[in-house]
Parts: sequence; structure tokens; C-alpha cells
Amino acid sequence: MERVAVIVQDGFTPFEFGLACEAFGLDRTDDGIQSFDFRVLTADPGAIRSSIGYTMNVDNDLSFADEADVIVLTPIPRAMWGTVDARVSAVLERAATRGAWVLAICSGSFTLAASGLLDGRRATTHWMYAQTFAEMYPQIDVDPDVLYVQDDRIITSAGTAAGIDACLHLFRQELGAEITNRIARRMVIAPQRDGGQAQFINKPLPVVKSESFAAVTDWMLQNLREELPVEELAHRAQMSSRTFARRFKTDLGTTPAAWLGRQRLLHAQRLLEETELGLEQVAWESGFGSAAVLRQNFARKLGLTPSAYRSRFSCGTHEPVSA
Repeated sequence: MERVAVIVQDGFTPFEFGLACEAFGLDRTDDGIQSFDFRVLTADPGAIRSSIGYTMNVDNDLSFADEADVIVLTPIPRAMWGTVDARVSAVLERAATRGAWVLAICSGSFTLAASGLLDGRRATTHWMYAQTFAEMYPQIDVDPDVLYVQDDRIITSAGTAAGIDACLHLFRQELGAEITNRIARRMVIAPQRDGGQAQFINKPLPVVKSESFAAVTDWMLQNLREELPVEELAHRAQMSSRTFARRFKTDLGTTPAAWLGRQRLLHAQRLLEETELGLEQVAWESGFGSAAVLRQNFARKLGLTPSAYRSRFSCGTHEPVSA
């Protein structure tokens, strides 16, 4: 990995652009770390306006992207979702074909999606945009809960600071753990947060378009303790199981099982934050059945034990609960 290109477009966000510059553009040779041939590119060189109003002059067109080992896409404004400059799309397609890394930060995932490179792949974006992302691109397996996703040599990240984690993940792939840890120390951040770790955001419930699904999802939320098989949910919606599963995925952007699992996890998080209930009770109230299953889900989705989560996010002072 020697050449890195960051593609910016009108409406770019300064923080995510800056973190890409910090990660790949800073000279760290005094610390024994290789420097990269780092360049900022745009389709039409000249003044590029940021999301907060200032402009930045970019001298380089997209030519260098065809030589780059890594191409980074910064976030784009909502008005650009669903569109991609044909020149940018062509660059990304060629990059994927020759095996270059492509890293999209936050809503930069929308640029990748519009280019078609995420079709049939797993990806993520900022949790606030995940439902819209899934609805716009049903051919993409959208995971709204994680910090970043790697699918082959394409990496997509959640919002803001998760972009740093995605950059460090790429460094680990290419440069190894030792160099990555040194880079992280220079950036004064933790050397690794696993991509599967959750974004730790209490997301609002998705807007349910269908009245049938609104009634069913309300009922599901009121009965999280129950098993809730899809057959029963389909019966309540007056559909066959197959039709229910298909329409649920279309309407909410996820499967019934994944939606239910997410709501159970959110409910367990709230109970740990706001109550003094023991783990067995939290597990029962949220539908996980046992503390062991609760721990498994917290480890897989959040990268923490329930007790560690409570210690970090509790609204008050609670007695310690065994993990």
C-alpha cells in the first residue's frame, strides 16, 4: 500500500475529510512508519464547497485514482443520495476490478451504492441513515448496528469517529498490528475497536409505512418476552408467512427476526441503563430467556458484557451485577 486517494465532492464534511487526511496523509517517517503518496481528488478541479460553507481548492482531477492502492470516499449531502458522477463511478469500478481498497466513510456509502459496487454485499452507514439506505438499496445487506464492515476489499463505516476505526482496520490488514498500534498512539486513540461493536446509539424505531405492520410491530414491542414465531406474526397481519417475511423486509429494510432481535437488545440496554434489575430479570423482560443468551448477544452486537455496559451507560448508581 503506497498510494492513497481521497475523493471529495461538493458538500463534503470537514471532520471525515480531515480524519482521512490525518490517517493517510500525515508524514510519520520519524516514527519508522512509511509515508504514502497521498492526494485529494475531485471530478472537476477547483473550488469545492464544504458542508459548513467554506470552500477548498482541489487541484487534482481523478486521474491519480487509477494508480491508487486505496480510494477513500467522504460523506455526501442528502441531496446527492442516489446519484453518482459517472466519472467517479467509473473510477470506483476500475478500482474494484484491479483489487484496490475502497473505503467509504459515513454517507460516502451512498456513493458506493449508487455506483453498484455494493450490490449483493454487506455494508453499513451512519445509524441515522441506515433505514433510508436499506430502503433505497434493497439489494445491499445493510447492517445498521456496527462500526464498520469489510466485504472483500470494500470497507464501509458508520458515522464520524467510526471512520477512524475503519482506517485503522485497513492499516491492520496491510501493515500489521504493530504498525497500526503505533499509528493509533500517534493519533491518541484506542488501537482497535472491532467492526462488530455497536454504534451505541439508542435509535428511534423505524417509521412503519403499512398500517398492518404498525399494528404488528406495536404488538411485538409489547410482547418481547414471548417467542414470537413468524407464523404467529403473519397470522396477526393476515398474511402467509412467506408474504409477511417478504413485505416486512421491503417495508422495514430488515427481516422480522433481525428487527425483533434489535428491539430486544435495545430494551435490554434501557433496562440496564435505567433500572437495578439483575441480569436474569433483564434477560426475561427483554425476551432473551436467560442471562447466558443475553451475554452472548451483548458480546456479539456490542462487544461488551451486560455488566460492563451498565457500568458505562447507567443513568444512576446501581449495585454491581455479575457478568
